[in-house]
Amino acid sequence: MKTAFTKMKKLIMILPAIVFLVQGFGQNTSSARDSGLKKTAASDSSDAARLILGKDLIRIEDDREALRIRVGNRGVTILESLEAGERRICFDDYRRDGKNDEEALFTGGGRDNMRDEGRTRRLRFRGHWAGVEAGFNNYLTPGNSLNLPENIDYMSLHSGKSRFFNANVAQTSLGLTRRIGFVTGLGINWNNYRFDGNNNIIKLENGEIEKYDPELLLKRSKFSTLYLTLPLLLEVQIPANYSQLSIAAGPIGAVKLYSYSKMVFDNGDKVRSEDDFSLNMLRYGATLRIGFGNFQVFGTSYFMPLFQTGKSPGGVDLYPFEVGISFTID
Repeated sequence: MKTAFTKMKKLIMILPAIVFLVQGFGQNTSSARDSGLKKTAASDSSDAARLILGKDLIRIEDDREALRIRVGNRGVTILESLEAGERRICFDDYRRDGKNDEEALFTGGGRDNMRDEGRTRRLRFRGHWAGVEAGFNNYLTPGNSLNLPENIDYMSLHSGKSRFFNANVAQTSLGLTRRIGFVTGLGINWNNYRFDGNNNIIKLENGEIEKYDPELLLKRSKFSTLYLTLPLLLEVQIPANYSQLSIAAGPIGAVKLYSYSKMVFDNGDKVRSEDDFSLNMLRYGATLRIGFGNFQVFGTSYFMPLFQTGKSPGGVDLYPFEVGISFTID
């Protein structure tokens, strides 16, 4: 049984809500005159109590989760325990649905059961995927090395200028709890591989990728790809300093949409070549993301070679990866 001190504390907490409730009282006065004022009190269990005055004119319910007071079509809920980010006092508005003439809790998303509404609030989950991302990309040899064999040194990249940009345009979150859930969506992945040497690449008639040596000096030379990405992440969120720390990991797949090469010469001339460059149409990998609020750092590594096996430069499979930052949108 709750102590007198606890009861007094609850009473003090609801005093600021009296004005809000009085407005709802006036809207149900006529129904009280028709039905007469009667008082009923019942104990649902050892942990719950209910008091009803008139024809549901005034209702007070008290259980382990919250104290709920309703006057007319207005109400207030005082939660017993809180998770990070939850309000302790919530004001409610009960309205009647004109279609089926049933009463519903407007502020609770159409639910008239406050306990179910509270449970739904606790299970609410929104992951971190939709937004924009940028960073650096490169590729590894089968031995997980950035150092390429001499016969394909023309594939060496200028690491500081080989960048990517992602636009994650769609997101779906499926919460297991309020802080744990799955996240998926769609994104556009644009990779730029900036060659370090005075060369580019070309696709031979048999589909193999070979070095292209221009006659003039190059100012810059790059190879670009465009993919549609689809992740499936398991995300865990930890409340921290009025925000949250998030950790997400899982597989990610991609479908190639477009690819081209571009050379810019010292004299200002530009040459752009559109081709499939024997790239794999599909690729898959894994991504790990750690963030605070809407800011994240992440890394993605693909297990499928960039080029089709047997047609890659010098017969060496190259596995792309990305490291960057992300700004997500809630």
